[in-house]
Amino acid sequence: MPRSGTVSSEEGRNPRPSGRGACQVIRYDNRDCGLSTKFDDQAVDTGRLITAVSSGDISSALAMVPYTLQDMADDGLDLLTALGIERAHVVGSSMGGMIAQTMAITQPARLLTLTSMMSSTGEPEYGRSSAEAQAVVSSPKPADREGYVAAAERELVWASKRYGDPAVLRELAANSYDRAYYPAGVGRQLGAMILGGSRADALRQLRVPTLVIHGLDDTLIDPSGGKRTADLVPGAKLLLIPGMGHDRPRELWPEINDAIEAHTS
Repeated sequence: MPRSGTVSSEEGRNPRPSGRGACQVIRYDNRDCGLSTKFDDQAVDTGRLITAVSSGDISSALAMVPYTLQDMADDGLDLLTALGIERAHVVGSSMGGMIAQTMAITQPARLLTLTSMMSSTGEPEYGRSSAEAQAVVSSPKPADREGYVAAAERELVWASKRYGDPAVLRELAANSYDRAYYPAGVGRQLGAMILGGSRADALRQLRVPTLVIHGLDDTLIDPSGGKRTADLVPGAKLLLIPGMGHDRPRELWPEINDAIEAHTS
């Protein structure tokens, strides 16, 4: 789920104590990826967008992007409403973490808890990508299935150093390609994320119980992004995981799952 969605664990229409076995997990595709709504008639030139942002021409950059991070947060909140769920435990990773934070800021009463994983605050000085990771993000992937799957190995640059596995990355890429190959959405999502702005002031006012999880091997969103998030949110708990990059290797699932279970219980 790092770049494809936010996870919500909900207590159902009739709230009940959380804990093992009490929550139902809901996963969904964000707009412009997977099997969700596409915005084919609103193309975004990623190169032009990055150039505009880098030069400080924010008005031109905003004109290129058809939706905002707030729109994506509203999607998650509207999904809860459509399912008849008043309050939920919301977990998001990477861009999903930014969306989850925005959901909590916008409608804190809808969240039982917030878990923000390998994400950041929207402040440009925190959570910066390494030059190597940025180069991979900026490079277009091959359009053919074989090339797309092979190119997934580039993501080892931000994977967990101890657990990163080229075979796992290729398998994930193959599954993603077969389910919904849609590179056009990346530029629009990237634009919404880049132009989301700083959430620092709003996070200082947040009163939703918050857990922040970040891997110390993360080079796509530097651990300073997670540390800053935890510093800003009053009472937030911070879990920094040695050996974890911008991924969730199976070997670390028990530690991650136990932390989220304890937080939502």
